[in-house]
Amino acid sequence: MRMDYLKQKFPFNHKNFFLKSLLTIFFLGLAFCILFYHSLSPLISPVLESPFPEKVTLPEPQNPPQTSTVLEHVPELLPVPQHPTILEHAPELLPVPEPPTILEHAPETEDQLSPTDSKKCDYFSGDWVPNPSGPAYTNESCDLIVSHQNCLKNGRPDTEFLYWRWAPRDCDLPQFDPERFLNMMWNRAWALVGDSISLNHVQSLLCILAKILLSWFQCQMLEVEQPVLFYYNKENRCKSWRFPSYNFSMSLIWSPFLVEAAIFEDENGVSSSNVELHLDKLDSKWTDQYLDFDYIIFSTGKWFLKSAIYYENDTILGCHFCPKRNLTELGFNLAYRKALKLVMNFIVSSNHKGVIFFRTFTPDHFENMEWFNGGTCNRTAPIKEGEMEMKYLSKMLRDVELDEVGKAASEASKNGVNLKLVDIAPLSLLRPDGHPGPYRQFHPFEEDQNASKVQNDCLHWCLPGPIDSWNDIIMDMIVNE
Repeated sequence: MRMDYLKQKFPFNHKNFFLKSLLTIFFLGLAFCILFYHSLSPLISPVLESPFPEKVTLPEPQNPPQTSTVLEHVPELLPVPQHPTILEHAPELLPVPEPPTILEHAPETEDQLSPTDSKKCDYFSGDWVPNPSGPAYTNESCDLIVSHQNCLKNGRPDTEFLYWRWAPRDCDLPQFDPERFLNMMWNRAWALVGDSISLNHVQSLLCILAKILLSWFQCQMLEVEQPVLFYYNKENRCKSWRFPSYNFSMSLIWSPFLVEAAIFEDENGVSSSNVELHLDKLDSKWTDQYLDFDYIIFSTGKWFLKSAIYYENDTILGCHFCPKRNLTELGFNLAYRKALKLVMNFIVSSNHKGVIFFRTFTPDHFENMEWFNGGTCNRTAPIKEGEMEMKYLSKMLRDVELDEVGKAASEASKNGVNLKLVDIAPLSLLRPDGHPGPYRQFHPFEEDQNASKVQNDCLHWCLPGPIDSWNDIIMDMIVNE
């Protein structure tokens, strides 16, 4: 009777209780999701709350984008992607305002998007400073590294060389942002034209872009796709990769002289005859595709030190280091200037509407001897400016580059061609610790700790390694174009 009375006095509604319980669970879950989202890594931008580019409150550019192959470097103006799996969330690829070096969603000028102004900043005068966060990728996270540059896998025991970044003295250089880069490069094509250092550079850039990136949007995990190799010509050593969802491609065009050349050497670089170099003919491997690329990075240099026979009008002009031939010794610097002038004239007079970079050569760090007679590179940390002089031959190469590219850049701007010099020689000179050295081979001292016949590589760069900082500079030059 007592229970019946209580039920009548205080009726118990099961439906109301069930509804209140569901609402309580829902709001608790929502609160958890919001709290968890805001506690995530700075890589995740609050702009993700709105997946549509027009909702981003970045400032409008003063001039609207024109129809051309040149990317207008304002992320909010990117077209709405057609592949919603990844690209519909274009704004998430912008860095969050913590740490506050780059503000993304407050009213601001474009300069605040990246504090570096390419017109005012000297990117190439600075120092290597400690970078406790380390490289953006590892040799385990990237399977694109060729064995000769995979230093850690090959047994290199020290890792301090991984924890430095390049810092210009008079400006702040943001680290390369792979997410933002891919968004900016929607429907664009890149090419790196040059020698094995260009291959080294391509791998560095691809490894950063191919890094598995986890972000959080509406409590869901997203993953950036891996590049797809869609072209490989083993004979001419050219390769192309594509990021399908971004319709972005990157190509390596093997052209170590940039001009037409007959090269007689095996896969180990052993020559059977002098190079035959035509100083009045450009290499068609890159000229035939030149206008297909929105961004091109040219580089050359070191190969001109090889013994070679020089031709003009299909007639022998002379040679460099050909003691067994009764030919006039012209010297590599004359040939290099002629070849570079030919390349620059082609670029200046072209109708290219994208961005052309010329990257200066990278100095080697063979000490004690040279590569062919026992030279080594055993340093484990960067050096300061003035501690090591650039070798005489290297300085000759760089002088030619600065002279010819400098003059061409001035002329190119008058013709509406965007040509930029990327002078990485001085900053690379300060990193004698960044080369494979004996670890171009797999565990070279495994059988003999005192092996004296191990070939050292003090020209190419370990991956990851100092070469990754080149990408920081190039991206900032693009952003601030």
